[in-house]
Amino acid sequence: MSFFEIPPATVRLQRSELAVPGSNPDMFEKAANSEADFVFLDCEDAVAPQDKTKARSNIISALNEIDWKAKGKTVSVRINGLDTHYMYRDVVEIVEQAGDRLDTILIPKVGVPEDVYVVDCLVSQIEQSRGSSKRIGLECLIETALGMNNVESIARMACRTGSRLEALHFGVADYAASCRARTVVIGGLNPDYPGDQWHASLQRMLVACRAYGLRAIDGPYGDFNDPEGFIAAAKRVAAMGYEGKWAIHPSQIELANRVMSPPEAEVDRARRVLVALEEAEKAGKGAASLDGKLIDAASARMANNIVEQSMAIAARSSGGKD
Repeated sequence: MSFFEIPPATVRLQRSELAVPGSNPDMFEKAANSEADFVFLDCEDAVAPQDKTKARSNIISALNEIDWKAKGKTVSVRINGLDTHYMYRDVVEIVEQAGDRLDTILIPKVGVPEDVYVVDCLVSQIEQSRGSSKRIGLECLIETALGMNNVESIARMACRTGSRLEALHFGVADYAASCRARTVVIGGLNPDYPGDQWHASLQRMLVACRAYGLRAIDGPYGDFNDPEGFIAAAKRVAAMGYEGKWAIHPSQIELANRVMSPPEAEVDRARRVLVALEEAEKAGKGAASLDGKLIDAASARMANNIVEQSMAIAARSSGGKD
């Protein structure tokens, strides 16, 4: 390993992330009672301009009145973009009035590292002023050509002392628009493209995340009447190393949880890999054979990832909280 190594950000189970419009408070309690690992209450794209102020007020009430932790939820708020006049009021009012009940803030359309710095500065000043003991994390949506062009330097913000940055999300819809891509379904594949037109961007963001200790989360699949398409999209990113995917409809929660969880057979083999290598080490060997295949220290690192994720899922299922 390199001597320069970034410790991982806060560990959170984030297989499924349910998006809930702040302008639709009837959905809040249902979201809290759902099987989603993660819920984000939205001030941005899912809210019409005339409803922005009311949506913000709804979100503050929901954060304070619903016991999200007791329901096993990590809760986030997607604020409006830095290019709007709504953003600073989102941060100030929500953090001042409900910051102790909030886990993370999701920043949309991040284009440069300074976008993260601005929100971090605001949140830090409010927390200091309130004497808050709760530290709110930051997550970024990479959903423009500018953001993808700068994704490595954005992820590198995790190296800054006291960084709040925890995760990057791939926002395929706005990204497609920014790139002027021809696409039929949000998050789907264009049959005219010979392969997956999002693969290069997904891989680039994933590498940036893993290099700097951040969680990598895939965004939405727009056709909620196409479970097979959602599953295919989730399987692609899970195979790459993503640990979560958005659900824009309750029917997608179970699909995300299932696909983004390692299969039982995979977990079993990972545990057997660790046992076999432990026995090999006791015998003075650096490698071993399992099921007719060579395994070594790299195999142990891969196996540990699977086992740790399985343990986090089991803890949530048994009532453990993030």
